[in-house]
Amino acid sequence: MSGRLEGKVAVITGSTSGIGRATAELFAREGACVVVNGRRRDLGEQVVAGIRADGGEATYFYADVGVSTELRALIDHAVATYGRLDVLMNNAYHATHGTAVEIEEHEWDADMAVLLKAAYLGCKYAIPEMIKGGGGSIINISSVHGVLAGRNYVTYETAKAGLINMTRQVAVDFGHQGIRVNAICPGWIIVNASREWVAEHPEAIRRAEVIYPVGRPGWPIDVARAALFLASDESSFITGHALMVDGGLTIQLQDSLSHVVERWAREANGDHRD
Repeated sequence: MSGRLEGKVAVITGSTSGIGRATAELFAREGACVVVNGRRRDLGEQVVAGIRADGGEATYFYADVGVSTELRALIDHAVATYGRLDVLMNNAYHATHGTAVEIEEHEWDADMAVLLKAAYLGCKYAIPEMIKGGGGSIINISSVHGVLAGRNYVTYETAKAGLINMTRQVAVDFGHQGIRVNAICPGWIIVNASREWVAEHPEAIRRAEVIYPVGRPGWPIDVARAALFLASDESSFITGHALMVDGGLTIQLQDSLSHVVERWAREANGDHRD
């Protein structure tokens, strides 16, 4: 039985860990040839080795995706290696905590280069190759922070909001040439970098169980499965959409959510009254 991505070639930026890695592994299991990307060569080669051991096909390519020449080289590598490009997932991450007053200009520039500029560059260089093959799917990993604002995260939230609108714009511009462009907006996803913190703060899991309508935080595979759908032909009539993969976090009214948080706080202090 062929996989849902059989015969397709996918480039996934930031795929040496977390959401990107889970997506690379899932795409490969579904028949795609995957180009793994990230700044840690050792981790990238581990991902490739795991995919090949599982019977899939993958290669690793180092590139700083915020640099035009390196992003273009990544796309060129995919085409030179596998002969075509069908799927691009812009997933690379770089973020500085702080307000507009606190962060420095160079921090703003560094964050925007990876979070937003890299997605533009990916589209710029990937779309012509996709058109040659008859079309393709671009998946931009945004965030619930792209539609709701928290505190002290000005670069991340600005970039993720911009990514949603860029998704719509590129979808409009290239839809007639067979290019679909969608965004995924994850909620709290427990990745390797946060597991140690979660282990030290078990109350955070309990808080998520109360706040999230589905009763749990997310895992990388939750986002990977959504990406698989958007990458596959099953979503051929979907473009310009920002898909919330957030356990229902963003569907709640703020006043209702405040009551949930209050209940969680009471329960954390041993008060289990409704």
